[in-house]
Amino acid sequence: MNVLIIAPHMDDEVLGCGGAIARHVDDGDAVEVCVVGNRAYGHAYDDDAIEAEKACARRAQEVLGYGGLTLLDLPDERMYAHFQEVLIAIEEVVGRVRPETVYVPHALDLHQDHRTVAHAANIALRSSAAPFARRVLAYEVPSGTEQTFAASGGGFAANVYVDIEAQIERKLAALAAYERESRPFPHPRSPETLRARALLRGAECGLAAAEGFAMLREVIAR
Repeated sequence: MNVLIIAPHMDDEVLGCGGAIARHVDDGDAVEVCVVGNRAYGHAYDDDAIEAEKACARRAQEVLGYGGLTLLDLPDERMYAHFQEVLIAIEEVVGRVRPETVYVPHALDLHQDHRTVAHAANIALRSSAAPFARRVLAYEVPSGTEQTFAASGGGFAANVYVDIEAQIERKLAALAAYERESRPFPHPRSPETLRARALLRGAECGLAAAEGFAMLREVIAR
């Protein structure tokens, strides 16, 4: 099976579905991660810092063991102003990979880039444009998805769970590859909190550790 993870930033693929990525790899699936944006630090761009973050993404790729990493390098924090470029780039990746399962950010995430990528991904993956994408799941990004204001009209609600008991340590090791993005406890991106979230999602569905996703589309065909 071809699997595509569409991530707004380097580290979102690990935070949102690092365990699922490792499980797909273990199951023999062909996995590709597409990272849409580069990185701004303190709302400013630094080419050396961006290149260092790309090296971190490649180290995380090695830890999780997946095959393809595409870095689109679109402007962090300003993707909403480049929506057409985001959409065209995602459409090209979807058309090339032809994934049967796709993981995308949640549309009601607090982060403006996550919302933009979610919107563009949903357009690129509409059934008339990508009929091969039989399963589309939205993932949660700690420090973004759960921070959505109540007035925004809802939030993330998991209704699909992936058992990652055998992959949780690889997820945490992949997070550690992102030295600048990892945070000490009790930050939502700390390893302790990620482990606790996996235990909580697991408890919701009777597993020791899990990642939770919101089903956006599933097509069951002959």
